[in-house]
Amino acid sequence: MSIESLKNTLPDFAKDIKLNLSTILTAEGVPDLQDNQIAGIALTSAYTTGNSLVIQAVLDEVTNILSDAEITAAKSAATIMAMNNIYYRFIHLSSDKSFSSMPARLRMNVIANPGIEKMDFELYSLAASALNGCGMCMDAHTNELIKSGMSKLAIQSSIRIASVINATSMAIGVST
Repeated sequence: MSIESLKNTLPDFAKDIKLNLSTILTAEGVPDLQDNQIAGIALTSAYTTGNSLVIQAVLDEVTNILSDAEITAAKSAATIMAMNNIYYRFIHLSSDKSFSSMPARLRMNVIANPGIEKMDFELYSLAASALNGCGMCMDAHTNELIKSGMSKLAIQSSIRIASVINATSMAIGVST
């Protein structure tokens, strides 16, 4: 299924989402990101939503843009953030701050060695963290991206992609 076909399945109440979906996968629609970054963020976001229709449509759209390593990294970012976002959201939101001084004791080697450009993986991880609602992780990834010279516009663009992919999944879910 293509993105165009996916858009055509969205109900009338999701007209804004259709329009946004048309722009967030283009360099003009999400400034300061390269095509492979746009594709990787969209795929990570689709995996993070868990919606099989959205995953397939995005995957079909980006397979000619992303390398096998970038597709694997999108899967890795979605899954490692599924773990980290829960753990660090607990640390951040718990009123007992003693948990923050305890070692996490969770393996996260993929963050250090994602198999793709480190900042691309940070963008993927930021998108997944935003979707999963972990402020602590969003701050950590944003700080890494800014420290590396990534523009705030690129960071905002990555979140715009994630938000529209999430809304697409929601529209499909509530229309059935």
